Amino acid sequence: MRKNLLAVIGSTVLLFAHLEGQAATDLPPSAKVDITSPEDVCSNFTDPEWRKAQVIDGVAIQESKLCNPDNPADIAAFVKGTNNISMETLMETQLAADAITMSDDVDGDGDPDKIIIKLEVVELNGRSPDVKSPITTFDIAPGIQPTFWVYAPKTRDMSTLSIYEPIANPLLRVPSPVIRVEQDDTIWIVLENTHYLPHSIHLHGIDHPFMDRGGNGNDGVGQTSNMDTMPGETKTYVIKPRQPGTMYYHCHVQPHTHISMGLQGIFVVEENRPNNWVQTLNVGAGQVRHPSVAVSEKYASEYDLHYQSADKELHEVVARSANDPRLIAKHMNMEYDITDSIDDYYMLNGRSWPYTIRESLIEMDKDKLVKLRVLGGHTESMALHFHGHKPTITHYDGVDNGPNSHIQRDVFGMEPAQRLDLELSGVDDGLHSFGPGVWMFHDHVEKAFTTNGIGEGGDISLVVYKEFLDDKGIPNIHGMSLAPYFSKDHWKGKYPIWQDYDAWRSLGLPDLNAEYQPSKVAVPPAVKTPMGVTPPEQSSTIGNLFFGLIMGLLAYTLITKRQVLIDHARKLIKNQR
Repeated sequence: MRKNLLAVIGSTVLLFAHLEGQAATDLPPSAKVDITSPEDVCSNFTDPEWRKAQVIDGVAIQESKLCNPDNPADIAAFVKGTNNISMETLMETQLAADAITMSDDVDGDGDPDKIIIKLEVVELNGRSPDVKSPITTFDIAPGIQPTFWVYAPKTRDMSTLSIYEPIANPLLRVPSPVIRVEQDDTIWIVLENTHYLPHSIHLHGIDHPFMDRGGNGNDGVGQTSNMDTMPGETKTYVIKPRQPGTMYYHCHVQPHTHISMGLQGIFVVEENRPNNWVQTLNVGAGQVRHPSVAVSEKYASEYDLHYQSADKELHEVVARSANDPRLIAKHMNMEYDITDSIDDYYMLNGRSWPYTIRESLIEMDKDKLVKLRVLGGHTESMALHFHGHKPTITHYDGVDNGPNSHIQRDVFGMEPAQRLDLELSGVDDGLHSFGPGVWMFHDHVEKAFTTNGIGEGGDISLVVYKEFLDDKGIPNIHGMSLAPYFSKDHWKGKYPIWQDYDAWRSLGLPDLNAEYQPSKVAVPPAVKTPMGVTPPEQSSTIGNLFFGLIMGLLAYTLITKRQVLIDHARKLIKNQR
């Protein structure tokens, strides 16, 4: 065995020694790709007063350290109703005066029992024949603007921030707002169809009669209940939900496209408690800044997490294919084939990384409990994973199946339209929590943490303990810079983010335009010879290999027959003496 090993080593050395002249060439240096105009991770646009705990018109509003917190005036209107707040507070919102109307404490427990909620249908990132750029823009990530249709609170003002800024006003956004009502209250949901296509509202999992008292359909399904609500028309759905839980609502007109386009939202029925003024709408989901009495009995805070996905073909090609509603309907309902679709964008509460850290962080305190209501609004299955924690499932689809169903894990499988209630604990015991820090959470289906195939993106967000947040609500991270993620070039595939992993950019892109002199070359340059002079013969690769093989065999013979050769040499020397 030892002889064979020595033979192989010796042969290999000789075989490749002759080929040393064919070694690989030196590589060109790495290029330095500069970031083009990255946005601020958090701008100074938001009034810092919005982040503070405060009381407006008698409504207690929790602190929110987020970069982009909700307008506290909106929260007060959502809790008290636009008919029960001061005119000063109402004017600080963009809500219509009849957006949410509350009245009649029927059971005498200190809160209203009759609620009227008015919703419109709005298009974001749509097209107009008058201008080339999108109208009423909403970026899910830097420079990424898919078209969406969403339900929105009835507003009184412009759909954009101003006549000069096409950005959608904060009430008009993805996802459709979370609706919250109290158990046993009578609720009128009024759909004012301000869109150019027919729509409806199906109250998925929410206790509601099939017909209302006027003999009209109440299930939002054109084939079985009531005709779709045409553009310019109004439809009122009447419910008195008897069971609490986390539910769902969505359009049931051509649902294979309308739901994906954004006409979907979380619907929460809160447990009945005295003096329980719930936050009727949570625009954009995320933190509930006025939790219900029942939630506050057990939890320090509450968050709504709405996951969605979008196919670029549907949202950027089909939805923008014409200015004629008839052609839009034709392209969407007769030509677009959802069975061939592939999702390109993955969002949490309407945003993709890095914008999720501005709006959808979960703020934690050690030893505190946080309630999470999660909607799987993707078109396919998802696998929600938490770093550093193992939350507990307390409810499936709004139903508490008892203590035996309270399963603790770190990955939660969810199907489209499914809801989970999770209990996130800050108890540092190595099971509920691994301790304070900045912990990621995301859909663990790998394509879900990309944006149009570029990572890291998608629906990534963070669980952040308070001591790791700065005064603008941005996590104090200990890894790479966040700046490249806030550049449009990164999401266009023009910025190699891994070039910054070390000082010499060992993983950067090669600079093919750089001037450099390699110390070795893979192919020697051709030698020019005068006419009539025969150039010297050049050794070929095959010849080199053959020569190496012969040398290797010679070495093998010398090693394996060395004793015979040594004995023969000794005899020759002896005979010469």
